Amino acid sequence: MTFQEEILRGIPEQLPAKRIYSTRANHAPKRKDILSEDEKKLAVRNALRYFPKQWHKELAIDFAEELKEFGRIYMYRFMPEYPMYARPIQEYPAKSKHAAAIMLMIQNNLDPAVAQHPEELITYGGNGAVFQNWAQYLLTMQYLATMTDEQTLHMYSGHPMGLFPSSKAAPRVVVTNGMVISNYSKPDDWERFNALGVSQYGQMTAGSYMYIGPQGIVHGTTITVMNAFRKILSKEETTAGKVFLTAGLGGMSGAQPKAGNIVGCVSVCAEVNSAAATKRHSQGWVDELIDSMDELIARIRRAQQNKETVSIAFIGNVVDVWERFDQEDIFIHVGSDQTSLHIPWTGGYYPVDVSYEESNRLIREEPEVFKEKVQESLRRHAAAINKHAAKGTYFFDYGNAFLLESSRAGADVMAENGTDFRYPSYVQDILGPMCFDYGFGPFRWVCTSGKPTDLDKTDKMAANILQDIMEHSPEEIQLQMHDNITWIREAKANHLVVGSQARILYADAEGRAKIALAFNNAVANGEIGPVVIGRDHHDVSGTDSPYRETSNIYDGSKYTADMAIQNVIGDSFRGATWVSIHNGGGVGWGEVINGGFGMVLDGRSETEDRIKSMLFYDVNNGIARRSWARNKEARFAIEREMKRTPNLKVTLPNLVDDELLENL
Repeated sequence: MTFQEEILRGIPEQLPAKRIYSTRANHAPKRKDILSEDEKKLAVRNALRYFPKQWHKELAIDFAEELKEFGRIYMYRFMPEYPMYARPIQEYPAKSKHAAAIMLMIQNNLDPAVAQHPEELITYGGNGAVFQNWAQYLLTMQYLATMTDEQTLHMYSGHPMGLFPSSKAAPRVVVTNGMVISNYSKPDDWERFNALGVSQYGQMTAGSYMYIGPQGIVHGTTITVMNAFRKILSKEETTAGKVFLTAGLGGMSGAQPKAGNIVGCVSVCAEVNSAAATKRHSQGWVDELIDSMDELIARIRRAQQNKETVSIAFIGNVVDVWERFDQEDIFIHVGSDQTSLHIPWTGGYYPVDVSYEESNRLIREEPEVFKEKVQESLRRHAAAINKHAAKGTYFFDYGNAFLLESSRAGADVMAENGTDFRYPSYVQDILGPMCFDYGFGPFRWVCTSGKPTDLDKTDKMAANILQDIMEHSPEEIQLQMHDNITWIREAKANHLVVGSQARILYADAEGRAKIALAFNNAVANGEIGPVVIGRDHHDVSGTDSPYRETSNIYDGSKYTADMAIQNVIGDSFRGATWVSIHNGGGVGWGEVINGGFGMVLDGRSETEDRIKSMLFYDVNNGIARRSWARNKEARFAIEREMKRTPNLKVTLPNLVDDELLENL
């Protein structure tokens, strides 16, 4: 049977043989045993509804075993035999070119070279899932292969509810993930609902089919770390030989060493999972692997003395590194953490002085003991960071809930006022005022032809457009323009492609629209194949997250989610090919609402109108909200945009004198 025939078949006609559990794959941690006996029966009943009744007797035993062993029903026996990767768009069986592009994006998210736990359909973050099980994957691909441009596929947390009549102007797919009732949005609620097979954690770009491998976070980390060093170094100083210490080499965090190399510093990234560290080393994302603390100390001293640019993966716990560097008086210039602390009790963070294997046993068999170990480790972790900060280290929270969970563990991370954290979020200090408030955020694209030459052409087009814009742009955004022109011109040399032929850069609404229009024109002229554009949800408008994306909103509205909801609704009727809205993201279930989109540039003239309308709103919705919060950079940006766009009318805040309120 050909690949196309397998896609069109969906659920197979014959029951596949039970699959032998792979010992070579990087599997997701075994989940908490949280369901009651009746709920376990319900979970199996829910799983069986995908299959004909004559299979139920055999599958019930199979699924019950999976639930007992892994805490989830993944339906391993239905995992396709064909290789999983983003094929050129013409290789997908489809009546709709837009649907074929979405199929390509889904397969890229599940590519073993891209995905963190591919056999569990998890792309990154330890739990960022594309689907809950393999039956959902099979049905979704079948629906996409058979749908027309007058149908919309509605996805309920990985489950394809079905194809509904719509119109050519409507999105082809609408995705929701984890949208549970607010009072049922605690971490254990996710464990229960996911085990039942009724909800999932889509992270940000995992469940919205827009992940492009670690390249996306390489760019964000590069911009962040570059500007972190700018905050502490003089203009005459370089980053050579300066130390950046962090942790995590999984899906998103695996990009940190590459970013360190681009910035030009000495980066040390600790990772307790040797398989994850080895994978990043084999992919060329980290220069050296070290598993001895003494060897690490000697290597860092040599790198500092020689003013090297080098990235080092330390196979071990980052708490040990912070503590030992303090004892050895090794100065850390910039520090952060990118472990998955949005899921601290299920393998997102591993405690010091407990082996990786023993931790995984505790997660499954003694979860309360594991929780105690994690919180004890966080207290030590924070205490060690505080010692370095007292020496001058610039530490920032990278939006992974490190400070939030540390505070909940009783660590010394609070400011003197008792309400704020003593260290800033990177959005508060860097990305918020420097990027998001001005409308700059992670614009990305994928060349669906699969040809590196198409990516080269789009790189060149994007760089030239940004250069033209910069020549007429105000001083306030010159630095961002310069950094991203440098990034795109050096992108190929940094070997950033993993999986699909994709690229990312930070651009504002003007830059995104002009780049997209140039791509669409090139598709129309036959210069390149169709292009998918999108963005990370971690952007100007897409995400309401009080400890990350909206942490620099100070009018009390950072806990509201109107912006993200308005964003996805507004994008849906302005031309997006697909839209998504999720509960949860990099900071945790119940802590954030985030939305995203994808748009297929197919060369048609109608697509130009979609580009102009949707990309304009997608960015300026967020700038308007940030301006209303009295962020001066956002006010500058929205007033500038209103002068350029007469149809844009935004409510501006009247500023209040501080003395007036103090005298009350």
